[in-house]
Amino acid sequence: MYFEELTLNQVIDIPPVTITQENMLDFASKYDNIPLHTDEEYAKSTHFGGLIAPGVMSFVSVWAKYLEVDPIGRELLAGKSTHIEWYKPVYADDILRGVATITDLVSRNEKNGVAQISIEVHNQRGELVLTNITEAVVKKNIKE
Repeated sequence: MYFEELTLNQVIDIPPVTITQENMLDFASKYDNIPLHTDEEYAKSTHFGGLIAPGVMSFVSVWAKYLEVDPIGRELLAGKSTHIEWYKPVYADDILRGVATITDLVSRNEKNGVAQISIEVHNQRGELVLTNITEAVVKKNIKE
């Protein structure tokens, strides 16, 4: 979808994703190897009461589902920035559901613009677990 075809407040539903303990441990052992994510006995002794998913893993799990929907398609040129905030822990077997909204559109030049995509992610209990704001560079439909 070209930059000119995007609209403010356009909503994109993101398919749900289940966070498994196996994926949590695999991701954490590679990218976020701290006891809260990898040591069940330690994690039980914290106020979380058990292992929690790495925050970045929670986000990229939802982002991968967003990309499956592929609302912008081949006109997506690059990411410009991303900002993630975490509100609640994510546990094994949590089901995360996201909704993306286009919250800003800024023309950069005759070739592209920046779309701001805001994502809210809730767990199966309806609790907000994270938000993300990503700026994406999107190709314009150049008529030659």
